Amino acid sequence: MQQEHDLLKTSRAFSGYSVNDVARAKSFYGDTLGLNVSESNGLLTLHLAGGNNVLIYPKPNHTPATFTVLNFPVASVDDTVDMLVKRGVRFEHYNEPNLQTDEKGVCRASGGPVIAWFKDPAGNVLSILEAD
Repeated sequence: MQQEHDLLKTSRAFSGYSVNDVARAKSFYGDTLGLNVSESNGLLTLHLAGGNNVLIYPKPNHTPATFTVLNFPVASVDDTVDMLVKRGVRFEHYNEPNLQTDEKGVCRASGGPVIAWFKDPAGNVLSILEAD
Protein backbone atom coordinates (compact mmCIF):
# COMPACT_ATOMS: atom_id res chain seq x y z
CA MET A 1 0.00 0.00 0.00
CA GLN A 2 1.28 3.45 -0.90
CA GLN A 3 2.50 5.53 1.99
CA GLU A 4 0.30 8.52 2.81
CA HIS A 5 3.15 11.00 2.25
CA ASP A 6 3.85 9.51 -1.22
CA LEU A 7 0.38 10.04 -2.67
CA LEU A 8 1.33 13.05 -4.80
CA LYS A 9 4.77 11.74 -5.74
CA THR A 10 3.31 9.47 -8.41
CA SER A 11 0.61 11.89 -9.59
CA ARG A 12 0.93 12.96 -13.24
CA ALA A 13 0.71 16.63 -12.31
CA PHE A 14 0.26 19.41 -14.85
CA SER A 15 0.07 23.17 -14.66
CA GLY A 16 -2.48 25.55 -16.05
CA TYR A 17 -3.22 29.21 -16.46
CA SER A 18 -6.03 31.38 -17.74
CA VAL A 19 -6.65 33.40 -20.88
CA ASN A 20 -9.40 35.83 -21.82
CA ASP A 21 -9.98 34.42 -25.34
CA VAL A 22 -9.65 30.69 -25.97
CA ALA A 23 -9.91 31.00 -29.77
CA ARG A 24 -7.05 33.53 -29.93
CA ALA A 25 -5.00 31.39 -27.55
CA LYS A 26 -5.60 28.28 -29.69
CA SER A 27 -4.44 30.11 -32.81
CA PHE A 28 -1.37 31.56 -31.08
CA TYR A 29 -0.20 28.34 -29.43
CA GLY A 30 -1.10 26.09 -32.36
CA ASP A 31 -0.43 28.20 -35.45
CA THR A 32 2.10 30.81 -34.32
CA LEU A 33 4.14 28.68 -31.92
CA GLY A 34 3.50 25.39 -33.74
CA LEU A 35 2.51 23.41 -30.65
CA ASN A 36 0.11 20.48 -30.56
CA VAL A 37 -3.10 21.86 -29.08
CA SER A 38 -6.39 20.12 -28.42
CA GLU A 39 -9.68 21.63 -27.31
CA SER A 40 -12.36 20.00 -25.20
CA ASN A 41 -15.30 21.62 -23.44
CA GLY A 42 -13.85 25.10 -23.99
CA LEU A 43 -10.49 24.17 -22.48
CA LEU A 44 -7.20 23.94 -24.33
CA THR A 45 -4.48 21.41 -23.65
CA LEU A 46 -0.96 22.08 -24.87
CA HIS A 47 0.72 18.75 -25.58
CA LEU A 48 4.41 19.41 -24.99
CA ALA A 49 7.47 17.30 -25.69
CA GLY A 50 8.19 14.59 -23.14
CA GLY A 51 4.50 13.92 -22.52
CA ASN A 52 3.93 17.08 -20.49
CA ASN A 53 0.62 18.91 -20.77
CA VAL A 54 -0.48 22.41 -19.83
CA LEU A 55 -4.14 23.31 -19.35
CA ILE A 56 -5.33 26.69 -20.62
CA TYR A 57 -8.76 27.75 -19.44
CA PRO A 58 -10.99 30.75 -20.07
CA LYS A 59 -11.51 33.29 -17.32
CA PRO A 60 -13.74 36.31 -17.99
CA ASN A 61 -11.91 38.51 -15.47
CA HIS A 62 -8.49 37.20 -16.53
CA THR A 63 -5.47 39.10 -15.26
CA PRO A 64 -2.21 38.27 -17.06
CA ALA A 65 0.50 36.66 -14.97
CA THR A 66 3.31 39.07 -14.10
CA PHE A 67 5.79 36.19 -14.05
CA THR A 68 6.85 33.54 -16.54
CA VAL A 69 4.21 30.81 -16.75
CA LEU A 70 5.84 28.60 -19.40
CA ASN A 71 9.49 28.11 -20.42
CA PHE A 72 10.69 26.51 -23.65
CA PRO A 73 14.30 25.22 -23.61
CA VAL A 74 15.80 25.58 -27.10
CA ALA A 75 19.19 24.94 -28.69
CA SER A 76 19.57 28.56 -29.86
CA VAL A 77 17.62 31.50 -28.46
CA ASP A 78 18.82 33.72 -31.33
CA ASP A 79 17.59 31.34 -34.03
CA THR A 80 14.27 30.81 -32.24
CA VAL A 81 13.75 34.56 -31.73
CA ASP A 82 14.37 35.13 -35.44
CA MET A 83 11.89 32.40 -36.41
CA LEU A 84 9.19 33.59 -33.99
CA VAL A 85 9.58 37.25 -34.99
CA LYS A 86 8.87 36.17 -38.59
CA ARG A 87 5.65 34.60 -37.25
CA GLY A 88 4.61 37.86 -35.60
CA VAL A 89 5.80 37.30 -32.03
CA ARG A 90 7.05 40.43 -30.26
CA PHE A 91 9.72 39.99 -27.63
CA GLU A 92 9.81 41.93 -24.41
CA HIS A 93 12.57 44.48 -23.79
CA TYR A 94 13.84 45.18 -20.29
CA ASN A 95 16.23 47.85 -19.10
CA GLU A 96 16.34 47.33 -15.35
CA PRO A 97 19.38 47.21 -13.05
CA ASN A 98 19.31 43.40 -12.81
CA LEU A 99 17.59 42.66 -16.10
CA GLN A 100 18.91 43.91 -19.45
CA THR A 101 17.89 42.72 -22.90
CA ASP A 102 19.54 43.55 -26.21
CA GLU A 103 17.87 44.96 -29.35
CA LYS A 104 16.38 41.51 -30.13
CA GLY A 105 14.94 41.17 -26.61
CA VAL A 106 17.54 38.61 -25.52
CA CYS A 107 19.05 38.66 -22.04
CA ARG A 108 22.65 37.48 -22.02
CA ALA A 109 23.50 38.26 -18.41
CA SER A 110 26.24 36.27 -16.76
CA GLY A 111 25.06 33.85 -14.13
CA GLY A 112 21.91 32.86 -15.96
CA PRO A 113 20.88 31.21 -19.21
CA VAL A 114 20.48 33.13 -22.46
CA ILE A 115 16.75 33.88 -22.36
CA ALA A 116 14.07 35.92 -24.09
CA TRP A 117 10.51 36.65 -22.99
CA PHE A 118 7.31 37.16 -24.97
CA LYS A 119 3.60 37.28 -24.22
CA ASP A 120 0.63 35.29 -25.42
CA PRO A 121 -2.46 37.19 -26.68
CA ALA A 122 -3.83 37.25 -23.11
CA GLY A 123 -0.64 38.90 -21.80
CA ASN A 124 0.82 35.86 -20.01
CA VAL A 125 4.63 35.80 -20.01
CA LEU A 126 6.43 32.92 -21.77
CA SER A 127 10.15 32.41 -22.36
CA ILE A 128 12.62 30.64 -24.56
CA LEU A 129 15.95 29.81 -22.97
CA GLU A 130 19.08 27.96 -24.00
CA ALA A 131 19.30 24.53 -22.51
CA ASP A 132 22.59 23.49 -20.95
